Amino acid sequence: MTGVTTAAAEPAEPQPGAPAEKPRRARGEQTRQLILETALRLFRERGYAETTMRAIAKEAGVAVGNAYYYFDSKEHLIQGFYDRNQTIHRAAAEQILAGEKDLAPRLRGVLHAGIDVNAPYHSFAATFFKTAAEPSSPLSPFSRESSPAREAAIAIFRDVVDGSTAKLDPELRKELPELLWLGWMGVILFWVYDKSPGQRRTRRLIDGAVPLIDRLVSLSRLRVLRPALRQVLALIETVRKDD
Repeated sequence: MTGVTTAAAEPAEPQPGAPAEKPRRARGEQTRQLILETALRLFRERGYAETTMRAIAKEAGVAVGNAYYYFDSKEHLIQGFYDRNQTIHRAAAEQILAGEKDLAPRLRGVLHAGIDVNAPYHSFAATFFKTAAEPSSPLSPFSRESSPAREAAIAIFRDVVDGSTAKLDPELRKELPELLWLGWMGVILFWVYDKSPGQRRTRRLIDGAVPLIDRLVSLSRLRVLRPALRQVLALIETVRKDD
């Protein structure tokens, strides 16, 4: 993706990898980020439903066609938002995980960091969630379109588990990152509708839930609980399969 069309009077198009290609790619990425940041600001100020691609292009100072060149629709802008948030969350998580080895503080820190990343967008989260909650919506975190951001999020929780000192049943270790991500989706839903100052109730939910998760993970090693654990994991696998 270059983002700039060469005028007809200019010399032949440089070959990919030529020196002129890198500045053009950089300009294209700058334009893409400008459009995305402008869209997010307008979503906060006007709401998701009320913000049009034309308004985004106007505020960003680009042609409408240029906005559509980088993002086919508002839904694609939200996918860009998902991807950007995962990158920021990953950076914050790495700082936390570098200093913690026990599972509970690793998980608690990563969950709080996720809330920090999303905090600027709380004002329009509820109206946006009405669209994202529709099962057929490409904005759903469970949709095919959201799979890159979803896999990136699960990878963060995989790092939480794999880098910890927790001793886990091998089968649970394999499934736990996705289970933690599903729990994170529940926290996000709670956060969306949390009207407490600074969403303090969501923070308390995280602080209360993490010790319980840590305790359940520890108990999973007990031999007496392994049959029940196998049944739970088998149920998860059954539900996950397509008909």
